[in-house]
Amino acid sequence: MTKISCDVLIIGGGVIGMSVGIALLETNQNLKVVIAEKEEKLALHASGRNSGVVHAGFYYSPESLKASFCREGNLEFRKIARKFDVPFKEVGKVVVSRNADEDSRLADLYQRGIDNNVEVELLSGEILHKYEPLAKTYNSFLWSPKTSLADPMAFSDALKKIYTLLGGKIYFNSRVHLKEKGGEVYDSAETYSAKFFINAAGAHSDKISRGLNVGLEFAMIPFIGSYKATSISNLPLKRLVYPVPHTVNPFLGVHLTLTLNGRVKLGPTAMPVFGREQYSLLKGWSYPDILQIIKGVKSLVSGDAHDIGKIFKSELSKLKIKKLVEEAEILVPQSKNVLKWDKLQPGIRSQLVNLGSGELVQDFIVQTRLNCTHVLNAVSPGWTSSIPFGRYIATEVMRNI
Repeated sequence: MTKISCDVLIIGGGVIGMSVGIALLETNQNLKVVIAEKEEKLALHASGRNSGVVHAGFYYSPESLKASFCREGNLEFRKIARKFDVPFKEVGKVVVSRNADEDSRLADLYQRGIDNNVEVELLSGEILHKYEPLAKTYNSFLWSPKTSLADPMAFSDALKKIYTLLGGKIYFNSRVHLKEKGGEVYDSAETYSAKFFINAAGAHSDKISRGLNVGLEFAMIPFIGSYKATSISNLPLKRLVYPVPHTVNPFLGVHLTLTLNGRVKLGPTAMPVFGREQYSLLKGWSYPDILQIIKGVKSLVSGDAHDIGKIFKSELSKLKIKKLVEEAEILVPQSKNVLKWDKLQPGIRSQLVNLGSGELVQDFIVQTRLNCTHVLNAVSPGWTSSIPFGRYIATEVMRNI
């Protein structure tokens, strides 16, 4: 194969990689930008296996990159959906409380939404039935009208169209092996020659970065998330129904979401697994991944940022549908009347751990060294935030080209 030359090589064709490519070409269409994707087609992993929820942006600390990009990303979704006929539905979300403590935290969550310039309302539980008749709350609830649904695969296809129309190229079934020599990063596989590299490899990004002495302070723990689903005729919800998020657990807890094809989803679970693409019990194990996971778990256990034992115990119990339904009943009592829940395809959330502090990293992490930028953490709401996040990364890259 003839070596492919370009100005910028992006490793990974997920929504982040494509968004960066789009942003670079919108900045300078004379750039030769190439995406190297290891699979035979796009969106086979996180970009195509997410919940399909387009978040509004009220969960995140005002100073975080997540807060900066999520609200804007939500607006960008609408533009792309309209232009490229991406299935998109405005449904809204109610966040309900289960006790007095959560009711107080709900008020804090509302204030965070205001600080993030997100459209949210804190309303009395007496009128919850006007928004979601099946939901239940302790005293008040949060209403988020901009939380929406979209089709992950169709969105990925739309980004591909935008990127290729701008002149970007994608090569599938492609492997890149980055090495450093003489103060520069290069592809030792000799498949590509590039002036600058962008590591947007998702769950594999930290493996690439560590080979270049970047991100050594982190380890990656993959968590598998799976949902159960039933027909909306069995549980006729109008809105998404979420609990108040836990103060230290980065996962949002058991909630009920809708799909574009008339189903209600219950979940997710969040159990650590032994491979970054381990979508089943017997497939996807990786010995190097196991070593990294053990390293990360040891850090979590030794740190005091999270009660990791409590988190694991809680998530393990959710593997039983009975426990999932019990938690759902608190939010939507009618859930207990559903007799059949089907299993949906799982997804992997690769959660970065700071080895020094033992904390699960909450914000997006981007680091640049030499002629390579690494996107080390792009978990939820990475999908929603992808367009403005891509612009941010592209701006960082343009400073270094």
